[in-house]
Amino acid sequence: MSSNQYSLLGNSILPVDIVLLPEWWNKNEGITFDQDFFYHPLKRVEVEQQKEKVLYDRWGKYGLGEYRKETRPEIGAVHLAAGYLLPEMLGCEVNYSENHPPQVLAAHKELENVSVEDAFKSETFNKVLKLTNALKRKYSRVTGDINWGGILNIAMDLRGESIFVDMMMSPDETKAYFTSIASVIEKFTNFLETETGSTSVSVNRGVRHLQKPVLLHSECSHTMISAEDYEEFLLPYDIAWSQKRPYGIHYCGADPHRMAASFAKIPQLDFLDVGWGGDVKVLRDYLPNTFLNIRYSPVELARQSKEEIKKTIVSLVKDSGNPLLTGVCCINIDDSVSDDKIDTIFETVEELRKE
Repeated sequence: MSSNQYSLLGNSILPVDIVLLPEWWNKNEGITFDQDFFYHPLKRVEVEQQKEKVLYDRWGKYGLGEYRKETRPEIGAVHLAAGYLLPEMLGCEVNYSENHPPQVLAAHKELENVSVEDAFKSETFNKVLKLTNALKRKYSRVTGDINWGGILNIAMDLRGESIFVDMMMSPDETKAYFTSIASVIEKFTNFLETETGSTSVSVNRGVRHLQKPVLLHSECSHTMISAEDYEEFLLPYDIAWSQKRPYGIHYCGADPHRMAASFAKIPQLDFLDVGWGGDVKVLRDYLPNTFLNIRYSPVELARQSKEEIKKTIVSLVKDSGNPLLTGVCCINIDDSVSDDKIDTIFETVEELRKE
């Protein structure tokens, strides 16, 4: 492993983090996730600080809630995993509700290259600009970031299931289409990085434990394509982006090991979100120098006993083979999960750190 890769790791062995679903926040703290939650500058600051205080009260002994005393001008919902904004900028309808993440409705648009100019002239992006400017006027800065999704994720929002037919029947047009989406992503992440220095805490909070900001590309939908199609249509973007900055892939599906050989073709893949069910040993064999962020299933967290949770985490961390290049997270925990089960995640990792 190179010294540059070590420099990304920070001081924490086996960093661990959680994300609670809007249902949890709404039931336990009365927080609503309407448009004001995302775009009203006062509510942005107040709610994120409220969340930090709640996390500290419940799990502060494990390091959560470190910003509870700060009024941080967060540009986006840094305690929420939801990629909604870019699809809305590109013409999808998004439903906002009190106790659910924003729901993107597939637009079923034609296979026509998206317009970068139109995306950044959209009413949706103008709301982001208005929020940013309001926060900067009051606090002289903005922090955090906004989940920007990924190329195929956004293509599915725009085209629906037709995008998979496009890949078979119109490969050249589809590649051009993906490039146009990538151009929107590049401009948006450049905007975020310029304003806040961060792009991907809202994609997975695990990246905040690393020393340098990681660009984390969401590939949730890649469970629906073959490794061969990934290499032909989408790997080139991962390769190109990995050459520019610390880079990672968010793969929340159950089969990231299926793409292991393909991921190994990415220069310096710094971070990989390993979806629940992924074969960690296989991934480590192909990616010996990549930080593997192991995602514990929130469904299993609710179903399993504390003893089973501990046994599972220990097994997965050992499969990763290198505690200096391993983290643990559980994302989208709902209101059916008791605090003591979440405690078990942190306590198990703490025991592993001592070994």
